[in-house]
Formats: sequence, C-alpha cells, structure tokens
Amino acid sequence: MSPDATANPTGREAVAAVWRIESARIVGALARYTSDFALAEDLAQEALAEALVTWPREGVPRNPAGWLLTVGRRRAIDAFRRRSALDQRYAALAHDLGEGGVASGNAPGDPARDAADVLWDPDQIDDDVLALMFIACHPLLSREAQVALTLRVVGGLTSDEIAKAFLIPTATVQARITRAKKTLGAARVPFAVPAAAERAERLGSVLSVVYLIFTEGSSASSGSDLIRFDLAREAQRLARVLTRLVPDEPEAFGLLALLELTAARFPARTGPDGEPVLLEHQDRRRWDRAAIRRGRAALARAERLGRGLGAYGLQAAIAECHAVAASVDETNWERIVLRYEALGRLAPSPVVDLNRAVAVCMARGPAAALPIVDELAAAQALPNSHLLPSVRGELLTRLGRIDQARAELRLALELCGNERERAVLQRKLADLG
Repeated sequence: MSPDATANPTGREAVAAVWRIESARIVGALARYTSDFALAEDLAQEALAEALVTWPREGVPRNPAGWLLTVGRRRAIDAFRRRSALDQRYAALAHDLGEGGVASGNAPGDPARDAADVLWDPDQIDDDVLALMFIACHPLLSREAQVALTLRVVGGLTSDEIAKAFLIPTATVQARITRAKKTLGAARVPFAVPAAAERAERLGSVLSVVYLIFTEGSSASSGSDLIRFDLAREAQRLARVLTRLVPDEPEAFGLLALLELTAARFPARTGPDGEPVLLEHQDRRRWDRAAIRRGRAALARAERLGRGLGAYGLQAAIAECHAVAASVDETNWERIVLRYEALGRLAPSPVVDLNRAVAVCMARGPAAALPIVDELAAAQALPNSHLLPSVRGELLTRLGRIDQARAELRLALELCGNERERAVLQRKLADLG
C-alpha cells in the first residue's frame, strides 16, 4: 500500500479502472479455482466491494488485480467453510494461501511469495476469458440474459451501467443476472471452453450478442441520444478480445471489421446539438481514419483465413465500400447491391432486404427499389419498427407520390422510440408541406 493512503482521492477511480480491465480474468480465474461460475461471480463482486472500501482509505495496492484475486480466493475459502465442504477444493485453495490473512487481502507470510502466487497462469488466461464468454452466451439463457451476463462478467459493467445503457430498471438487470446464474447452476454447466464441435456451434451466439450490444449502442432504440458511445465501445472491446481468443475464426474478424468501420463514422453522424446527420450530408473528413484502417485490416484477415466471408464479413465489406468512397455519388452502389444479395442468401432477413432496397435506390433509382419494399410491407415484415415505413416514405417522396409518403412517414413517427430520429422524421414531414 502507499505510505500516504489515508485520503487517497483516486481510490475509487482506480477500482473502476482495474475492474473494467481485469474483471473477466478475475472471474475466470476464480471460476477455474472453484469450479462454480455463479460463486466465482459473487466472489469477484465481494472483492470489488471490499476494494471500494479499502483502496480509498489505505491506497491502491502495487498489484491491484492480484489484490482482488487474493480477496476473492479468501472469500471462496470462507464460502466452503460455511458450506462445511472441507474437501479437496478447499484443501487446494487453503494450501498456498495459508491461514491468518485478513479479509482485506493483506497477504500473510512472505509478501514476495504471495505476490507471485496471485499472478495466475498466463497460459490459462485466454481459456478463462473464452470460457466466460461461452458460459455467458449459453443457449440455455434468453438473449436478454446473455447480453446482461456478458456485459457483467466479461465487460465488467455494473448493473447500473447496463440498466442505463438499455434504459431499463437496475432491478430488471439484477433479476436477469440472478436468474441466469441460477439456470446455469441448476444445469451444472461446467466452467470450461466447450469442445471444438460445440464451440463452433455456439460461437455464433457469442458473436450475435456482441453485435446486438453494438447495434443498440450505435443506433439507440429509444431515449434522447442517437449513439450510446460507451455501449458501442464496449462491444468493440469484446470483439477485439474474441479475435485474440479465436484467431482462426474468420467471422470474429468479420465482426470486428464491421464494428470498426461502422464506428469510424460516429464523429460525423451527429451535429453539434446531437441531431442525426444523414450519410449524404456527413463531412467525411471527420470520419475516424484510424478506425477505418483497423477495420480494413480485420476484414483482410477474415478474407485471408480462406473460408469465405460470413454474414458479419459481408456487412463489413459493405461498410468498407462506404469507407473508401469520397462521397455518396462516388460510392460503388452496384457492388453494395451484390453484397446485400449475397448476404440475403447467407442470412436472409427483412432488415437485409430493406437495406438492399436502399442500395438499389441509390444504384438504379427509387422505382427499382420500391417493389422490394412493397413486398416487405405486404408480408408485414418488421411490424413494430419505424424503419420500413421510413424507407418507403423516402422512396415515395423521390417518386413524387407525396400523399402516400406523408402517410408512411407519419406511421414511422408513431413507431420510432428515439427522440433524435423522431426529429429527423418530423423535418421530413414538414418538408413535404
């Protein structure tokens, strides 16, 4: 501890910083030691609570992550004692830690030995975090629970932060996490990286959760902000972690490329007051060129892996078309149409078809695009989304069918939950007179 720690103003900030960076590895190490994922997450939270009390008062320890792990391991011993489970797990944990250490994490015996002891096996770190991601995205859990648990145990976000990001009550987030841990415990899900065949099957779920987190961050479904930067950045961080954990999976790199290339446009997507700026009006000089380079490098890596681009890779290739174009008019819209057609065959969805319609409009005109959108409307696709009537209203406007365009934009306005996007729709309606 630092010698002058009685009034350390940075203690709580240090706890937050260390937790955000190291929480996944701490929870993973504790889960490996205890063979109990739910217990490990609880132990890590107890260690975090202890740090919030101790570090501001006594100073930040020299090895903050090790301090948290030591406290978590001691709390594990206490938990096993309370359960009267003095079995081999308790013996293994207690052997190296020794007896008599205080609950705050001050190590008994030889400090140098204990400092080395809390540095977990570096060969296990990646496996621990990968196991956490696959457990958090286990198919037994609902998608909402998967998202909450991923942000909690892998992302290190608090329940309050998750609730704020998704504009739901903190109690709802806590309930989802609690139910998820009980579900995993009841099913006796082991703390381990799934076997290769099962991992391949479940990787899609992990990727989709990260993508869902980013999607909500990049285009908030409700609230007063168009972009929730913290949520989007957390998804980017999780995608980077995934590429390190599964370096031979092209879709992990495809997802990372998509997130980087999409986030590159963030600086130009909103004006000074936070109002949305449509693609054709964005100042491309404000696009993040470093993010574009990172995204293109990730996309190139996905292509080099030689198994063809998946759904995320194809979306990244579309984003790359925008990233390299000097303007909307100079964008290779025909190439984008072809890639949306390929994406529609690989991962068909109404959203893909709607985006293809927009690309067709830009490449061949609104008359060519309207039948695609009309077909979606007839099939009642995306019934609760403002996107379909918004696009249809734009196409009808370009075709001079103003009365029909007004009706579509009014419907879009009714369905839109984001205040910033509603303002754009209201301006479009006003422009129609």
